[in-house]
Amino acid sequence: MNRKILIAVFFIGIILSSFLILNKHNFNPPHPSTSEAPHDKPMAPDFTLSNMHGAPVSLTDYRGKVVILNFWATWCPPCRAEMPSMEQLYRKMKGDDFVLLAVNVDKNGQSAVASFAKKISLSFPVLLDKNQNVADLYRVMGIPQTFIINKNGEIVKEVSGAHDWNSPKIIKLLTSLSKGKAI
Repeated sequence: MNRKILIAVFFIGIILSSFLILNKHNFNPPHPSTSEAPHDKPMAPDFTLSNMHGAPVSLTDYRGKVVILNFWATWCPPCRAEMPSMEQLYRKMKGDDFVLLAVNVDKNGQSAVASFAKKISLSFPVLLDKNQNVADLYRVMGIPQTFIINKNGEIVKEVSGAHDWNSPKIIKLLTSLSKGKAI
């Protein structure tokens, strides 16, 4: 009996190992790491979503600017926790070279976002992705998830989870990108 179990475990191990090896070669990560050469940075996929006023907004509207693209939801505690620091960053950095776009993935869209945005005085653009088409385009696996896009439209950094967006390190990174410097 023990020999049958050992043989079964051995074959299951071989099958699992084969599966993992084969999938490793077929797996394409959503975005290359930021340590790769600048020419290897992926282009941010373009999209068009409605803002809170129903007007269409496209990512290409912001070409030539540094963009923080944040995917979030009102029901997500880490998302709500990082919003005040995003607002501080936006107020500090907004201008010709920088924009922050918060893509909300709530199913209730505008009705869910309006009261939340008013409650914490959000002034940056909030876009509505209630069907999560753009989140799928960016392969968002969890929220909050944020992409930093340079002036050329390339994704230079991806951040999963809540973050202090008003930190000196982020300010320095964004300032460097707005001056056209590579990271």
